[in-house]
Amino acid sequence: MTGPDIKTPLPGPKAKALIDRDTKFVSPSYTRGYPLVMSRGEGAIVEDVDGNTFLDCTAGIAVNSTGHSHPEVVQAIVEQAQRFLHMSGTDFYYEAQVQLAEQMAAIVPIPGDVKSFFGNSGTEATEAAIKLARHATGRQNIIAFLGSFHGRTLGSVALTSSKATQRKGFGPLMPGVYHAPYADCYRCPVNLEPETCGAECLNFVDEQIFVHLVSPEEVAAVVVEPIQGEGGYLVPPKQFLQRLRELTRQHGILLVVDEVQSGMGRTGRMFACEHYDLEADVVTVAKGVASGMPLGVTSARADVMSWPPGSHASTFGGNPVCSAAALATIKLLRGQLIRHAADVGAHLLAGLRDMSDRHPLIGDVRGKGLMIGVELVRDRATKERATDECEAVVEAAFRRGVLLLSAGLNTVRFSPPLVFTKLQADIALDVFDQALAQVEREGSGL
Repeated sequence: MTGPDIKTPLPGPKAKALIDRDTKFVSPSYTRGYPLVMSRGEGAIVEDVDGNTFLDCTAGIAVNSTGHSHPEVVQAIVEQAQRFLHMSGTDFYYEAQVQLAEQMAAIVPIPGDVKSFFGNSGTEATEAAIKLARHATGRQNIIAFLGSFHGRTLGSVALTSSKATQRKGFGPLMPGVYHAPYADCYRCPVNLEPETCGAECLNFVDEQIFVHLVSPEEVAAVVVEPIQGEGGYLVPPKQFLQRLRELTRQHGILLVVDEVQSGMGRTGRMFACEHYDLEADVVTVAKGVASGMPLGVTSARADVMSWPPGSHASTFGGNPVCSAAALATIKLLRGQLIRHAADVGAHLLAGLRDMSDRHPLIGDVRGKGLMIGVELVRDRATKERATDECEAVVEAAFRRGVLLLSAGLNTVRFSPPLVFTKLQADIALDVFDQALAQVEREGSGL
C-alpha cells in the first residue's frame, strides 16, 4: 500500500479506548496533536489499532529515517539481541559501539581525528556537549539562538527557546546562557532582504552580547542548528553559518552544531552542515541515527574530547542493540537513501511552492531534502501568524489519512521517512491541498 485508507471515524473505537487508558495513567506533559494510536508500520505507511492506514509525513518526529521497521535494520536488531542485549559500554567493551564510533568519525563534518560519546537521546547529546565544552575550554558560558530546540532536560532546556511553555515553571534554569537572533529570512530580525543579507543579525552577538553581557573570553561554546527544527524549519543563508564559524574561531569558542533533527540524510546530505561547507568542533546527533532505536551521539575533535575517565558516562548509552541499528542505518543512508531524499525532497518542495499560488494561507515554503516547512499566515503583507489555522490544517490532513506535525508557532513540517516515494509525495500534496482549502473555506474552528 502506498497511501491512506480510512475505514472508521477517527479515533476508532479501539483507539478511543486506549486513549482513555492513557489519560488515566500517562503523564499529561506529552503533546498529542491528534488521536493516532499506532498498531504497526512499514516504510512510510502507518496502521492504527482500528485498521486505518495513514501516510506518514512525520517519521516519528524525523526519527524513522529508513522507514518503519526496515527489514535490514530489524535484522541487525534481532541478530544483536540474540547475542546479548546489554553490557554497559561505560565499564566494558563490545564491537558494535567501537564500530559505530569509527563510522561516526568517518561521516561527521569535523576535521581531523574524532571521538564520540554515546547517550540515549538528543537532549543527552546536548548535555554532553555542554559539559564537554566547559571542560575543554575552562569557560562557563554558552550562546544559543532564539527559536532553538536542544532538548528538555535542565541544561538543554536553558538553551532551548522555541516555546515559552518548554521553560515555564522550571526555573531557575542553568545560568550563563545567552540567546541571539537566528537568521529567519522570512521574518528578518534586522529588517533586511535575503538578496542583500550579510548575516547582519549576527552583529547582535558582537555588538550586544559581547559588549553588554559577557566577554567572549568567557564563552565556552556557541550551539546552533544548521537548519532550525522546532523553531519552524528555518533555513539560514550560507553566510550566517560561515560568519558564525569565523566569529567562534576568532575568540577561541567551540562551535557545537546540533544535527539532531537535520542530520542523518534528512536534508539530502548526511549532515545539513554540508550544504554550508561548515566545519564543526562538536556535533550532536540523535533521532534518525538508529531508525527509531534510542541513541544520542556527541562527536567532537579528538583534542576537545580529552576528558578523563569518570568525567561523563551513561549506563545505557551506545547500547549494543541500538548501535547495531545505527550501523545498519548508516549503511542504508550511504547506499542510496541520501540521494533518494534529495530527489524526492526536491519534488515535494516544488509541489508545495506551486501550491502557494492558489492558497493565500501559505506565506513561505522552505527546506532542503525531506526537511520542509510551510509557514502559514493570515495576511501575506503583514505576515500575521496563522497559529490556529496551522493546527487546523494538520488536523484536517489527519482526517484524510496523512500525518503531519507543526513546527514553531505556525509552520507545517514535512519530515517523512527517507524511503518516501514521489507517488507518496504526490498523495501528500493532494491531501495537503484539500486540507488548506477546507481551512481557508471554513476557518480554523479552534
